[in-house]
Amino acid sequence: MKRKPNLILFGIDSLRADHMSLYGYPRLTTPHLDRYAARGTVFENVFSPSIPTTPGYASMFTGMDCFGTDVVALRHKGGLGSHLTTLAEVLGREGYATTCVGFSGNPASRGFQKYLDFEGWGSWAQGRSPKAENLNAVTIPELRRLAAEGKPFFLFMRHMDPHSPYLPPRPFERIFYAGNECDPNNHSLDPVYAFRPFADYFVSWFPPGCTDKDYIIAQYDGAVAYMDACIQNILTVIAELGIEEDTLVVINSDHGETLYDHECYFDHHGLYDCTLRIPWILVQPGVVPAG
Repeated sequence: MKRKPNLILFGIDSLRADHMSLYGYPRLTTPHLDRYAARGTVFENVFSPSIPTTPGYASMFTGMDCFGTDVVALRHKGGLGSHLTTLAEVLGREGYATTCVGFSGNPASRGFQKYLDFEGWGSWAQGRSPKAENLNAVTIPELRRLAAEGKPFFLFMRHMDPHSPYLPPRPFERIFYAGNECDPNNHSLDPVYAFRPFADYFVSWFPPGCTDKDYIIAQYDGAVAYMDACIQNILTVIAELGIEEDTLVVINSDHGETLYDHECYFDHHGLYDCTLRIPWILVQPGVVPAG
């Protein structure tokens, strides 16, 4: 009898497809994912069914839209409805070991057998935020454990790097920016600082005195590039463990991000392409068509 395939799902928070070099963005933000995706199938017209995070993942994990999940808010009160069955619950009943990284306590993540967390936030005062390395530190040992068990597994990871605050570690904070982020003659961030109440949050992670909106956008792109390099670490472990042909790898996002778009600054609001268009990549050698 053919072995049931493992499922590894990269759920990347706030990743807009049009800022990935995979989808034609001129900055080389996702070189590792670009090469990896060539081994599988990339979908070019994928749309988030709901914004923000909780309803987005509720749809991802149940196959229902927000009218079918009754989940329409970030801080959804209570758990998912009893009329819903999650992917983790389905696979658990089919004999899978199921692990969720970085999403414990959210109603949309119901049904996993094991939950792991990592530090996925940050501020200017705390310094640069190595979110993806923190994720790898808890995920890679768990991936090795799951592979060694010998039973099929479902591993879900919620990557946080493209979600604000955009604080990629060096050298990623300047690979897409060579200007003066504190130029007193640049007033592009004036409307952002006037955007209440979000401005109070922005100043907690913008560099003091920052005036250039292009610097903040470069931080988003740098965070994506940093995460891309860290994801390669996980892909290397999958190959090293010899489970590539037995594993379906899915790379997806819950929604995109508004950067300097539509007067909705550095967050995810509105039914626009920048928030709705997301990546979707499937890779399983010999099963999913390549190229």
